[in-house]
Amino acid sequence: MNMMEAVLPQQTGGALGQGASRPAGLPKEYLTFRLGHEEYGVDILKVQEIRGYEPPTRIANAPAFIKGVVNLRGVIVPIVDLRMRFGCEKSDYDGFTVTVVLNLGRRIVGAVVDSVSDVLEIPAQAVKPAPEIPSAIDARFILGLGQVGERMLILLDIESLIASPELGLT
Repeated sequence: MNMMEAVLPQQTGGALGQGASRPAGLPKEYLTFRLGHEEYGVDILKVQEIRGYEPPTRIANAPAFIKGVVNLRGVIVPIVDLRMRFGCEKSDYDGFTVTVVLNLGRRIVGAVVDSVSDVLEIPAQAVKPAPEIPSAIDARFILGLGQVGERMLILLDIESLIASPELGLT
């Protein structure tokens, strides 16, 4: 494993295992990352690992935001460039670009992001509903906006986003 790769501990069984939900009001931990100038968060329990970006094998006729597939320890994983999916300005892949490998129940998917920031615990009361405004992200894929100090995070329902017909990965 190189220095850019980080394997995150997986929950197995227990009160917060895969597919379990937290009681309302408890803080959640989010992996935060950047796409362009915005900062996003996904539930840390959906994250399997973080890997340095490696060019995937392109699949013919796939939408431009599906960069291709990689072989991850014997599992073929589709790679989605979230920058392209959300219509962010074009950005070059650099040393900070990473692939966040997501374990979404029956599906493993890689999401290319500009950089990973950190893991933050956000109390339920610090999450506000997203305003109903037109944007590149359909409001049904936004859990809310999390306020952490001066930072405003767009909290994604990554499972619904990946399962959406627009991505075609179901």
